[in-house]
Amino acid sequence: MPNPYLPWLHSSPFTCSLVDSSHLSSLFTPTIILLIHVHACDVFFHVNCLYYFCTKFIICNLKMKVKMLSRNPLDYLRETKNDIYKIQRNYDPALHPFEVAREYTRALNAVKLERVFAKPFLYSLDGHLDGIQCMLKHPTSLSVLFSGAYDGEIRMWDLATQKCLHSVKAHDGIVRGMCMPWNGDCLLSVGDDKVIKQWSLEEPALSEPMNAIITKTVLTGISHHRKKSIFATCGERVDIWEGTRSEPLRSLRWGVDTVKSVKFNPIEENILGSTCNDRSIVLYDIRESEPLRKIVLTLCTNAIAWNPMEAFVFVAASEDYNLYSFDMRRLNRPLQVHKDHVRAVLDVDYSPTGKEFVSGSHDTTVRIFPFLSGRSREVYHTKRMFRINSVLWSSDNKYILTGSNEMNIRLWKAKASEKLGALLYRERTALEYSEKLKQKFAQYPEIRRIARHRHVPKSVKSSAKEYSIMAQSQKRKEQNRRKHSKSGAVPRVSERIKSIVAEEE
Repeated sequence: MPNPYLPWLHSSPFTCSLVDSSHLSSLFTPTIILLIHVHACDVFFHVNCLYYFCTKFIICNLKMKVKMLSRNPLDYLRETKNDIYKIQRNYDPALHPFEVAREYTRALNAVKLERVFAKPFLYSLDGHLDGIQCMLKHPTSLSVLFSGAYDGEIRMWDLATQKCLHSVKAHDGIVRGMCMPWNGDCLLSVGDDKVIKQWSLEEPALSEPMNAIITKTVLTGISHHRKKSIFATCGERVDIWEGTRSEPLRSLRWGVDTVKSVKFNPIEENILGSTCNDRSIVLYDIRESEPLRKIVLTLCTNAIAWNPMEAFVFVAASEDYNLYSFDMRRLNRPLQVHKDHVRAVLDVDYSPTGKEFVSGSHDTTVRIFPFLSGRSREVYHTKRMFRINSVLWSSDNKYILTGSNEMNIRLWKAKASEKLGALLYRERTALEYSEKLKQKFAQYPEIRRIARHRHVPKSVKSSAKEYSIMAQSQKRKEQNRRKHSKSGAVPRVSERIKSIVAEEE
């Protein structure tokens, strides 16, 4: 079939000329150059003509090179009018000499906005008539919380509606501890009245105790086995109980007068740790008749928390204002000493990921520490909050709960500037990009200063300053003593080892 455009081409005002590349070999590469001169008035068929001539020349001479622009509308057009415009970008670093400067400015703005939007406090739960002594989160329900007070009252809370579901006068005196089995079907509590009570959580919950065991000594703590119906209590000694018996299976003692707290390991279920009034931390194996190991610190330890991801690691909250992370296989040296509190640390709890833990102190502040960092990344406080007796990290890793002496339970965000609720894809991408920029420029002085700055109560700041002066004075005194003594007479002792007095097996 004859080409319909060929007659038109012979009579068109297009002028075609072929230039042999042999005459221009000194200037151009060997090719055939197609020169097309288009009149301004005849542009209707120029696309088809160009396609026809290009096809003919390619077929006739395979060595010919034709450079053409090809654009796909899908690469730059929006699908709908609500969609964003697609932008083409070349990521070659040579084309962006000011990229680092732009990213630094964005990182600086991101860290400033993080401090602007840092509003961690969500709400408080009031209703107790005395200070909060202990709290317990439900193992299977995120919204259920139990709290025990100094007046012996236990309350069951619904965090989603911020309401108290049930309350009961459980003990005569302080509620010292609470625990639940892995399935969450009942609640166990101990108090100063020497009674272990078991409560049903079926409606009506916390109405009457299902079972009550009267012990011979005052109990100060309780913890439940991860999988078995076994729980441990502490007081004058550590007792191992089975849910259906009124007498302990065995009693464990290692020459101490009072055991302050006890906690089962969530991974190695048969291992439990306890803190004692003689400044010691004792580890037990419920399969053995004797304790395993014992370590003595400079001051008393108030509570311990096991890492839910690393079976051998636990952190201890001490009276010397510090927290100590230990590996139970090597107790003669802490993994890390966590400093920032200016009063005794009363409670500690790990996050579900095992990467961070939260601590509550007598200095009325709540601090969040990375697992192996010596300094806290965040501090929470309010004007009305008093001594923090109990802290919890929620099972979804988003919230922190604190119970303090002024009868309030407070809910905080684990990340102070985090936006709650569902995020759009663009929001999530922007936040991830900002987080990467902050990590990239984290060591720059201005960004580090803004990221570390926190407002704390005046009493905490003055105490921290005084504590720093005392520590510097002690270090200077030790250096002077070493300088004016015989070589080796005053050895250098690591800060981590100074807190360890003795280790026994």
